[in-house]
Amino acid sequence: MGKLYNNAVEALAGLLRNDMTIAAGGFGLCGIPEHCIEAIKQTGVTGLTIVSNNAGVDGFGLGKLMEKGQIVKMISSYVGENKLFAELYLSKKLVVEFNPQGTLAERMRAGGAGIAGFYTKTGVGTQVAEGKEVREFDGHTYILERGIVCDLAIVKAQKGDHEGNLIYRKTARNFNPLAAMCGKVTVAEVEELVPIGAIEPDAVHTPGIFVQRLFKGAQFEKRIEQRTIRTA
Repeated sequence: MGKLYNNAVEALAGLLRNDMTIAAGGFGLCGIPEHCIEAIKQTGVTGLTIVSNNAGVDGFGLGKLMEKGQIVKMISSYVGENKLFAELYLSKKLVVEFNPQGTLAERMRAGGAGIAGFYTKTGVGTQVAEGKEVREFDGHTYILERGIVCDLAIVKAQKGDHEGNLIYRKTARNFNPLAAMCGKVTVAEVEELVPIGAIEPDAVHTPGIFVQRLFKGAQFEKRIEQRTIRTA
């Protein structure tokens, strides 16, 4: 079979356990691994730490896992569309590690590149810097941020080949490549599966070396967070 599986349940088989850390790709509801999230929900695993730019919305995306009480910690940069998230956080039922968006992106990339940590100006003098090492370079203050490595990464691509080389569409390219890098094991769901060699090497966004398992999704909802319709 190689890297190719029939569906999300098969692709995630043997990888899920309680109290693990999962990186999830997507930006808002754009490019989220819908099938993988549903499969994780069905297993009932709990105690999850999720690394993701956002937490989905109520009842969709990562919001599904939150409703089931499967997530205990979020490492995120934006969570404004999820009311349940706010309720759980304010009632101290959910641990939240907020990150500036660029810092979160670089933490994930660094983890995937084998870089243990890096210094950045972002967050200096704010609550973000609390408890972190501070250094001076060329007269400027920086704080140390650690790279992120997750037990599992789940991503969604527009196109992929049998070796796991992936192409993302537009905004979905923001965090999916970074999530794919920082997972010890990465599972990708794709809209279109093509033969090896059908993707030009220069067009690859995530090389197959970062992807261990993939499957073709049967159908994607691609929900819009806030739909605004112009009146005539």
